[in-house]
Amino acid sequence: MIYGVLSWICAIGGLAAFGYRLPDLLRRKHDIALWALCTYFLCSGLSFLVDLDVLRLHISDLFGHANITSLIVQVLVVVLTAAQQVVLVYWSCPPDEARRRARRRLLFFAAALCVLVAASLAVSPVADSETATSTILRSIQDGGYAAYMSFYLLLCAVGQFETVRLSLRFTKMANRQWLKVGMRTVTLGASLIMVYCVTRGIQIAGTRLHFDGSALDPIQWTCGSIGALLQITGWTIPSWGIHLTRALGWLRSYRSYLRLRPLWWALYQASPDIALAPPRSWPRDIIPTRDPHYSLYRRVIEIRDGQLMLRTSLSLEDFSRMARSLRLPEDPTSPLGEALQVRAVLSRPPAERAERADATDIPVRPPYEDFRDEVEWLTKVASSFSALGRRRLGRDDAELLS
Repeated sequence: MIYGVLSWICAIGGLAAFGYRLPDLLRRKHDIALWALCTYFLCSGLSFLVDLDVLRLHISDLFGHANITSLIVQVLVVVLTAAQQVVLVYWSCPPDEARRRARRRLLFFAAALCVLVAASLAVSPVADSETATSTILRSIQDGGYAAYMSFYLLLCAVGQFETVRLSLRFTKMANRQWLKVGMRTVTLGASLIMVYCVTRGIQIAGTRLHFDGSALDPIQWTCGSIGALLQITGWTIPSWGIHLTRALGWLRSYRSYLRLRPLWWALYQASPDIALAPPRSWPRDIIPTRDPHYSLYRRVIEIRDGQLMLRTSLSLEDFSRMARSLRLPEDPTSPLGEALQVRAVLSRPPAERAERADATDIPVRPPYEDFRDEVEWLTKVASSFSALGRRRLGRDDAELLS
């Protein structure tokens, strides 16, 4: 049951990845690495698809050869293993050197594939097995097929070992975060596939040494399937990872935008001129129609403009008197101090607020050079502003400013 689910996921994942990169391939027809990558995706998806229990018998009937899908899968795996080598070589080496190395690897795997296909003519898997997993388990009881399978596993293990080596090398060279994440994922997948090769090899050895290795079957097919899925994911991460980063950045900006709203709204009601584009309605302000990064940028500027306009109505003596009355620190440059300045001025009636006080003696915190630091600071100010509102700063406190 679990093996069937994993097989479906891997088949769909591989074919979906191929479809995802196909438009790029049509635009970049001379990109050899991309050709190799798409070959990998296609072969990976097909290798799981043709071996699904709901299809394998129909495919065997179509070709008129029992369990022909076992050979098809093995051929596809050898091809995708070679394709991985080509991708990594082209990504990690200069073009001329990459062509030479890729050519050598392709010749090696092409020769090995010819030997594999020729050997399959001499040995065949059992013909009466109902599932893909049981086919191999029963077939390796035959000495000839066990030798054939050992050669196939050796090819896979060598290919995945090279994938691990080249992926680790390229990870050190990569200068993009998601590319490094993708290569580490490919490395992990290749390592699990090597575990598959080892466990399958132990099962083959068990047939010669007279011990039952069937208990390892769940381990080998789980490692093989999850390893393949990790590799598919790893090869696609550089393409969609950047979109995930942008989405997370969008969410962070939107969250900060909402957290600044109580402070901005209070300043906007006191000084509507601070808004470049006044909100037409509450829902449109909560869900901005423009880029949230731009909306957050405007919100920060408008808050700073509003604070600057209100500061002219508050002196340092007024601020200190209000802070002492609330038993709060008398630091006007802290987040709480900035919030208290706004609350103190807004607690005055509008007529009194219009009277200008000598506010030049209130220290001003210089703005941060990094916009993210500025957002973090104003978020703390907005949080303190809301907390002061819950303390019901009102008319009695405003009288302290008179």
